[in-house]
Amino acid sequence: MKKLPEHVAIIMDGNGRWADQRGKQRGMGHKKGASAVREIIEEAADNGIKYLTLFTFSTENWSRPEDEVGILMRLLLSSLKKEFNRLNNNNIKLKSIGDLEGLPHLVREELNYVVEKTKDNTGLTLTLALNYGAKEELTNAMRTIANKVKNSIISPEKVDQSMINEHLYSHYLPAVDLLIRTSGEERISNFLLWHIAYAELYFTTTLWPDFSKEDLKKALINYGKRERRFGKTSEQLTT
Repeated sequence: MKKLPEHVAIIMDGNGRWADQRGKQRGMGHKKGASAVREIIEEAADNGIKYLTLFTFSTENWSRPEDEVGILMRLLLSSLKKEFNRLNNNNIKLKSIGDLEGLPHLVREELNYVVEKTKDNTGLTLTLALNYGAKEELTNAMRTIANKVKNSIISPEKVDQSMINEHLYSHYLPAVDLLIRTSGEERISNFLLWHIAYAELYFTTTLWPDFSKEDLKKALINYGKRERRFGKTSEQLTT
């Protein structure tokens, strides 16, 4: 492939609609969506993508029906248990971002276990955004920096983009090159606002449970055809 993104981020949307269209309970859509996650992780790793970040559970998702939230948390826990060996055997490093203290204890415990056990892997870095909201992430960073300024730990003149980035949950991630959203919705939904400043956006009507390796390849090919100028002109890029 001509040009690959280093960092791909995905808003995995459409599990509920997938289930509704088939007359099934929403939990079945989430289970089918989990299978799609496994397939896309493998395809990203096979294509040499270095960073893959998945919007797994947002801070706003707690407002969903209690039984649906329970299904999502149980599915997350079981997936972490089942996929640990697969991640490790494929040299994939698992990371997570968000307010992790807000997750159920058992989920947080298993998540921390898998993160710790895969920390030395050198292949794809897979990041799960859990109980995550970009506005909250930025607010927490600003609050921490403001307190450091107030207590004379740092001076206001030292506050720059690099320092702000250091205080984010996602401080270790490079800028997003390609942001994919499934299901036909065309919005960002409070995801990685700091990192998507110059991201290429790719929207597809495919619902997440149906998003396949071929769909990811289409997105990567589309990305490869784009001209990323970062404020420059096309002429400047060719000189």
